[in-house]
Amino acid sequence: MRLLERMRKEWFMIGIVLAIAGAKLEPSVGVNGGPLKPEITVSYIAVATIFFNSGLSLKTEELTSALVHIKLHLFIQIFTLAFFPATIWLFLQLLSITPINEWLLKGLQTVGCMPPPVSSAVILTKAVGGNEGIVITPLLLLLFIVRRHIKDWLERKKPPFGTISSGVLLMIIYTTFCDTFSNPNIDLDEFSLILILVIIFSIQLSFMLLTFIFSTRDNSGFTPADTVAIIFCSTHKSLTLGIPMLKIVFAGHERLSLISVPLLIYHPVQILLGSVLVPTIKSWMVSRQKGVKLTRPTV
Repeated sequence: MRLLERMRKEWFMIGIVLAIAGAKLEPSVGVNGGPLKPEITVSYIAVATIFFNSGLSLKTEELTSALVHIKLHLFIQIFTLAFFPATIWLFLQLLSITPINEWLLKGLQTVGCMPPPVSSAVILTKAVGGNEGIVITPLLLLLFIVRRHIKDWLERKKPPFGTISSGVLLMIIYTTFCDTFSNPNIDLDEFSLILILVIIFSIQLSFMLLTFIFSTRDNSGFTPADTVAIIFCSTHKSLTLGIPMLKIVFAGHERLSLISVPLLIYHPVQILLGSVLVPTIKSWMVSRQKGVKLTRPTV
């Protein structure tokens, strides 16, 4: 029973493995011109569904909450969309002289340019007790307008936005790797793959530590709850938005699946690392909050 419960909980991760395995066994199904017609179903319908769903799944109340925390919001956006990609680019200049597959390195650069996710960052921040109201991706703000007009219906029906987006995302991943496995000229060595995994783990851990140091300085002005939001939101990258973005930017590129690999690795690593660190970060936050209360002058 525990195994089945675990499998149900991690169905998306299992789905990614099965999607890639299915693409390996029968790539002709998901290639352009194949039965699935990905040039239409994926390029237009699936990608549009992902972005539309992501916007509808957010609560309009979170926008107001985020706008109140201007300094926190700016820190996260600048770190995520400026510092993160710039640092990765500098790091890749060193890695370019190594034998690591160049397309995996290009994929690592695209990871640095991705926006933060909504789901995993909110879940982990909320698990610790941090400030989850700040987790808003700028690309989704316009979709709040649409959601306001159908808010009552959404709250009454509670559509499974997460499940729908994940299912559509699996289809995108499947067709992407169908293109890969149908191309005999693409070869991925295990050495490069293992090194990319180690690099991604090191990047996440280093950036989490860096954001912790920045946000806990005496003059930072951030509360312990803000620090928790910064740690998770500044270092996580969106797979749900990232894969459709890559599908659009690199449409028709024969190396698209290799470019996608770092992002496919980054997602489970950020979930695993975040889950492992939740108890430690929560313990730190609680102790800091208690310390703040004790140091407040009594009237």
